[in-house]
Amino acid sequence: MNMKVWISAFRLRTLPLSLACIGMGTFLAAAQNRFNGTLFLLCCSTTVFLQVLSNLANDYGDSVHGADHAARKGPLRAVQSGTISPNQMRTAILVFVGLCLISGISLLYFSFGWHFRSFLFFMVLGLLSIVAAVAYTVGKKPYGYVGLGDIAVFIFFGLVGVIGSQYLFTQSFLWPQLLPAFSCGLFSMAVLNINNIRDIESDRSAGKYSIPVRIGRKNAIRYHWFLLITGFVCTLLFVLLDFQSLRQLLFLLTAPLLFINGQKVAALPSEKLDPMLKQMALSTLLFVILFGLGNMQ
Repeated sequence: MNMKVWISAFRLRTLPLSLACIGMGTFLAAAQNRFNGTLFLLCCSTTVFLQVLSNLANDYGDSVHGADHAARKGPLRAVQSGTISPNQMRTAILVFVGLCLISGISLLYFSFGWHFRSFLFFMVLGLLSIVAAVAYTVGKKPYGYVGLGDIAVFIFFGLVGVIGSQYLFTQSFLWPQLLPAFSCGLFSMAVLNINNIRDIESDRSAGKYSIPVRIGRKNAIRYHWFLLITGFVCTLLFVLLDFQSLRQLLFLLTAPLLFINGQKVAALPSEKLDPMLKQMALSTLLFVILFGLGNMQ
């Protein structure tokens, strides 16, 4: 099997988004002088494995359920095109489930040792993350087909990704940290929303009732602006709650990128929306990096 085919199926362009969430949690921990290089690398490997698992499961599930077909506006998928067989994709999904478990258990051990309660709690969160990654489009009743994908993305990319990762470093939690976690969750929802606006027609024909399918393109664009603006304001509020220096506002430099994303999502036809997925993911990563650089002690 051509490795290029598998790399394409991994959808590496989605990785900046998952790494942004881990980055936000890491920066929050570093601001408390609790950074640990080993934990950071294990957080990154675990989230990368989870993201690739989700992408492979999505490729398989949408092909099985008919959302990926010839009339779809997005890139051609591996199972849909026949470059990877359903059996091969199922095997790859199992392999990445295993990699997620190995990396995740190692992460928990280096964070908690064998402290039973903490280890068990995060182990359950990890297992739920694996189930969520697969069940989005796989199974008899995938939750992505009833419009629950946005909620799952907010929970796992925002709350679990940010708050969970910073807790692994610090083993503590401060309520204001929910605000930057909300930002990451909302920006991740914006990426999913672009994907769903692009695929609105093919999803409707396949019975995949995403938010844009349910509310229509016009309202989905309004929803997109809400995600962008609210996500931006949440982190701004977090900074203002403990404002000490103008350097903390460095992340404001990403405002034009988010504005451009909102404008183009509103103006471009569905078949030209695909580049905006990458632009939004990279903008989120830059937002997190600038936030971190401005707020580290």
